[in-house]
Amino acid sequence: MDEQQQHREEKEHNKEKAGTARRRKFQRTRLIPIWLRLLIVFALMAASLATGLAIGYGVIGDGKPRDVFKRSTWQHIIDFVEKK
Repeated sequence: MDEQQQHREEKEHNKEKAGTARRRKFQRTRLIPIWLRLLIVFALMAASLATGLAIGYGVIGDGKPRDVFKRSTWQHIIDFVEKK
């Protein structure tokens, strides 16, 4: 029985060794670095905000979509909210 148990232990040890070798072999390399992913996410968020503002002001609010990017439009909105 000792030989059988020793044989089983050797098999388990070899399996563990093979598993760690596989893990080392398949290291993941990133195609897009993390800093670039963050930059892409922020750019998409800014584009979504600009698109949403233009649609909200131009389509829903019956204004010109490009006017939402003018400073005078925002000053008018601030004055309206503050009741000046």
